[in-house]
Amino acid sequence: MEEAPSSTRSIAINVKFGGKTIPISIASESTIKDLKSLLLSSTNVLPRGQKLIFKGKVLEDHNTLGASGLTNGSKLMLLASQGLHQGEGPVLKKAQVVPKLRRDSHSGSSNDANKVPVKNRVERWKVTGVVALSECNLEVIPDEVWACESSARVLDCNNNSIKTLPSAIAHLTGLEKLFINANCLSDESISWEGLTPLKYLTVLSLNQNNLTTLPSALGSLTALRELHVSNNKLVGLPNEIGKLTQLEVLRVNNNRMNTVGESLGNCHSLVEVDFSSNFLSELPETFSSFKNLKALYLSNNAMKSLPSKLFKTCLQLSTLDLHNTEITIDILRQFEGWDDFDERRRNKHQKQLDFRVGVSRDFDEGADKN
Repeated sequence: MEEAPSSTRSIAINVKFGGKTIPISIASESTIKDLKSLLLSSTNVLPRGQKLIFKGKVLEDHNTLGASGLTNGSKLMLLASQGLHQGEGPVLKKAQVVPKLRRDSHSGSSNDANKVPVKNRVERWKVTGVVALSECNLEVIPDEVWACESSARVLDCNNNSIKTLPSAIAHLTGLEKLFINANCLSDESISWEGLTPLKYLTVLSLNQNNLTTLPSALGSLTALRELHVSNNKLVGLPNEIGKLTQLEVLRVNNNRMNTVGESLGNCHSLVEVDFSSNFLSELPETFSSFKNLKALYLSNNAMKSLPSKLFKTCLQLSTLDLHNTEITIDILRQFEGWDDFDERRRNKHQKQLDFRVGVSRDFDEGADKN
């Protein structure tokens, strides 16, 4: 039998969600579940959190579009269950900057009596090794910061409106920790050429900015132990991240990642990984190489399974968050090493009973029960 012409196999429908209309072209023989999967990238809502309504009726996942009465030009409404968002996740309001007495000289304050003289401030930075500039209404990092050179160990510029991280950052040759969370940084505004010479940098925190990609130069920061890039718009990680063999903490939650490259498996020192609220449906088998992994957070993803040897080889793993995924407890029980993991989890919770009441002995870290 010949296939029907494409015009009879595909239909164009419109889905209303969040005050906007999303046009979708899809084969009429597709299921409602297939339609929900297509809507994921446009809505940041997991398929299981979507409720599609057509002519006052909630559409069932197993039915085809044709059987549900959908035709070319049909209009549907999408309702999202609270707590089942992913990708960018729930919209987060940027932390409000609260004016403090300690201000930058460029902040525009007319109250000179409240300003700390720049000379004293720079001297204090050099003595303490800590350049504290959080919540100072900054749009740029003050030039006098670079005068600290090798004396600065920590640079904290959180909760400002900084738009650029200049190449002058390379002057801080002794820098160990860099915090620029909740600012206005974009892909093009970070001078990675200035960051890569910082051979002592162990913590890099760029949460809540406007980043969509991380460059290959990231792999040059080989001393990194912690990388925090949550609440951005990242679609993936560079393959060069595998060069960060000392990395222990990786937090990439609330982004738009749909894949994780196998090169991450070279980060053998990882202890904690947070990929929650992304678009992930699977992890590479190389994830099983993390012998030191203790905590793995995967909630609010489209996960359907886990690396086959995860429980068998990651013998330190005791925390696993699978809330709002498609992985059930029955699926987990089929994995080799599951019983040993469950025992570790129970032992961990037992140690917390001194200050936690009513801890369940059953697995309750996101795996749904059937």
